[in-house]
Amino acid sequence: MTDSTADLVILGGGSGGYACALRAAQLGLSVIMVEKDKLGGTCLHRGCIPTKALLHAAEVADSARDGQTFGVKTALEGIDMNGVNSYKDSVVSKMYKGLQGLVKSRGISYVEGSGRFVGERTVEVDGQRYTGSAVVLATGSYARTLPGLEIGGQVVTSDQAVNLDHVPERVVVLGGGVIGVEFASVWRSFGAEVTVVEALPRLVPAEDDFLSTQLERAFRRRGITFKTGVKFTGAQQSDSQVTVSLESGEQIEADLLLVAVGRGPNTADAGFEQAGVTMDRGFVPTDERLRTNLDGVYAVGDIVPGLQLAHRGFAQGIFTAEEIAGYDPTPIDETGIPRVTYCEPEVASVGLTEAEAKEQHPDVETLTYDLSGNGKSQILQTRGAVKVVRAEDGPVLGIHMIGTRVGELVGEAQLIFNWEAYADDVAELVHAHPTQTEALGEAHLALAGKPLHTHG
Repeated sequence: MTDSTADLVILGGGSGGYACALRAAQLGLSVIMVEKDKLGGTCLHRGCIPTKALLHAAEVADSARDGQTFGVKTALEGIDMNGVNSYKDSVVSKMYKGLQGLVKSRGISYVEGSGRFVGERTVEVDGQRYTGSAVVLATGSYARTLPGLEIGGQVVTSDQAVNLDHVPERVVVLGGGVIGVEFASVWRSFGAEVTVVEALPRLVPAEDDFLSTQLERAFRRRGITFKTGVKFTGAQQSDSQVTVSLESGEQIEADLLLVAVGRGPNTADAGFEQAGVTMDRGFVPTDERLRTNLDGVYAVGDIVPGLQLAHRGFAQGIFTAEEIAGYDPTPIDETGIPRVTYCEPEVASVGLTEAEAKEQHPDVETLTYDLSGNGKSQILQTRGAVKVVRAEDGPVLGIHMIGTRVGELVGEAQLIFNWEAYADDVAELVHAHPTQTEALGEAHLALAGKPLHTHG
């Protein structure tokens, strides 16, 4: 029988839970981790990894279709979804086995089963109780739907969409946030007719207005239809299609409706409220040290209000392990967490949007550097830009980028933001040529009053 007591009991084995477990074990704590599904959670099995594998397959499809642009005689004969899924699943499987090996090698007690937090720093699984000197709640999130909209048949969430065995001819995507635009991008690359419906006035509404405008232009060029500022009112299914109704009175017929209206905290059956944990609309509020209202009980990841990102949960897991071990780690600044949407073109950002910066600072300057002046971007045949927001005569407050592969630039962008760099600091750095990172260098050169590859 697994030991029933440990220094740390973790409920949930997703990005936040397993990162916490690995770091805690590294620091010499005894750890029991409970997971009802597969180690790695949504990110590894239904989210980040499989969806990005689909997006890479979509990029390959686009390259084959557009080979003539580069003088290469290629043609896209079609999409073999069995082959795509085999590739995707092989990536997930390899990472899953690696993660299992890591957990085993660290001496972490792994308990498979549906756990409930029952108070007194105790988690119960199938009648067995596991008590820790500390408990970390890390139960993750689920794909939301809307009231009256049942999932099934031609109506799916990302959970089902990631494993489709065919390419639908016509798709309606309900939701123009990260998940919605990523799947819209995949299916368009695979040859589907795609319509995105977003109730808010613009696509990727959490991003800077500039990125939304640029993405909408790019989607128009790609033939992706989108309807913003319009509400969904219902869906009717037949055997082979679904009819989507909008508040405007318009009806759209499709073969598939993807419901991508966000993710909710997976806390309903975990016993938190009954055990005395303070809740807020299903979420678990914490202080900056990720402590709940109960002594010795912490929460990490998607159940904590804020950005629902795997790398946020991962960082919070590490922080919490170090906190419990007495290392007094520095609290995580959520504004400094990078954000990437992996559609084509990619959207990447860190820090404050221009609107947010203006709310917090009396004088704000912005500069936008068009990727048309960047050699590597021209080689890749991508359009886009880098927008930098800074306090007047002060540090950089936000960096917002759009273009093929700009997600790879967000590492430098987050260093610039998190180290509160000034434009002059970045302008002195030498960026390799030809790379897209030069776009960051050029933008900061211009902000520092030394524009080179920019007009004006």
